[in-house]
Amino acid sequence: MAASSFFGDLLQTISDRGRDLIGFARGDLAARANPAELVKLCDDLISRRGEASGVALARLILDRYASFSTEERRAFLTLIALEFDADHRAVDEAIAAYRAEPTRARLGLLHEAAEPRSQELIRRLNLAREGTLALVRMREDLMDLRRSLVGGEQPDTALLDATESLDGDFEHLFASWFNRGFLVLRHIDWTTPAHILEKIIRYEAVHEIQGWDDLRRRIEPPDRRCFAFFHPALADEPLIFVEVALTGGIASAIAPILAHGREALSARQATCAVFYSISNCQRGLAGVTFGNFLIKQVVEDLAREIPTLKTFVTLSPVPGFGRWLDRERRADAPQGLTKDDVEALRLLDEPDWSTEKAKADSVRKALLPAAAAYFLRAKNERGRPLDPVARFHLGNGARLERLNFLGDVSPKGLKQSYGLMVNYLYDLSAIEKNHETFANLGTVAASSAVSRELRANLPPPRAVVLAEA
Repeated sequence: MAASSFFGDLLQTISDRGRDLIGFARGDLAARANPAELVKLCDDLISRRGEASGVALARLILDRYASFSTEERRAFLTLIALEFDADHRAVDEAIAAYRAEPTRARLGLLHEAAEPRSQELIRRLNLAREGTLALVRMREDLMDLRRSLVGGEQPDTALLDATESLDGDFEHLFASWFNRGFLVLRHIDWTTPAHILEKIIRYEAVHEIQGWDDLRRRIEPPDRRCFAFFHPALADEPLIFVEVALTGGIASAIAPILAHGREALSARQATCAVFYSISNCQRGLAGVTFGNFLIKQVVEDLAREIPTLKTFVTLSPVPGFGRWLDRERRADAPQGLTKDDVEALRLLDEPDWSTEKAKADSVRKALLPAAAAYFLRAKNERGRPLDPVARFHLGNGARLERLNFLGDVSPKGLKQSYGLMVNYLYDLSAIEKNHETFANLGTVAASSAVSRELRANLPPPRAVVLAEA
């Protein structure tokens, strides 16, 4: 943390001196803040060679951008996307030169010519103090702009392509800046600074944290853990965090884990670590992988800290299941459902189905086979499971271990998956094999208990494209 602070102070000193070199004072920030002029300054930034003036100009650009309204930010990003492409004439010349003399040096010149100017702009902006965080926020604005373009009545194809390319520039650079070698794993507990704990409350995306008392129940007891990845450039901003319950067996429902007044285990009594919530914190880092590294490192650290732990599983939501099931039970030829199943699942339309035992029992007999079909047979156009959480854990090498009927009876859980939750098992001896077979063949590693739920004599699976949550 001290090294990060020193580096930040050094950048600030360089920036302050650089302001004199480029002729701008702090008071100019508001007076000349408009998207077109800011784009001109960006062009100036990537043409400069002086480091001090470059740092100052980068900070100036980011400060002005931060002062913009939403519409001004979108106008700025639109201009950058359209105007900061590669120099196509230089690319043609580099291609011709490489064909005439296909050497590594000529290939390097071709690579340099083909790189969009927007990538160099992002690199230069990152020179400013706190530039990395500002760029992460800028990409969030770009993602919002793209969403608005896609949702328009007549999308501008050229602009969509340009903004997609700009988004790819951000993702490409972020993947390098945020690679695993730079990430720091920190244990989050009740002694963690309050401003970071506030962000854990705010960023929790799976099971909402109901204030400070609820947070304390999740991180202070001896049978609870929370770990987060941080990056030196975003020292007080968690990138992703995972909440863990240490238990005496595989948990099948979330309510007992989050219950008030439960009796805590000592860590040494626990035999199972249940990963019950994983939350990505920075929307602007979408597409940059953290979760697989986080889970595997936490598994290794917990196994080393608590030798009695033998089982590592998740208790995961199934965000796409409700939409898939609703569509299938209304289809002419439902996938994974018999006629009797469809009839039994009509009870899902009754508000008390989950609380009346007879109705719940009838639903269970039809819903679990449907869930097995959802995971094992229903595929997207790429031949992968429809569910995004399933793709994540199976891609990490986990095994689909158990289907948990009414594992989450909260309003959110009932809406998105009719209460279904699942356990993915992280078996250290099988992770690599499972990962390889899933990555290469699309094979879903599943326990016999899950496979047995699958109905026989079902129609062949079909590829389906669903909008993901």
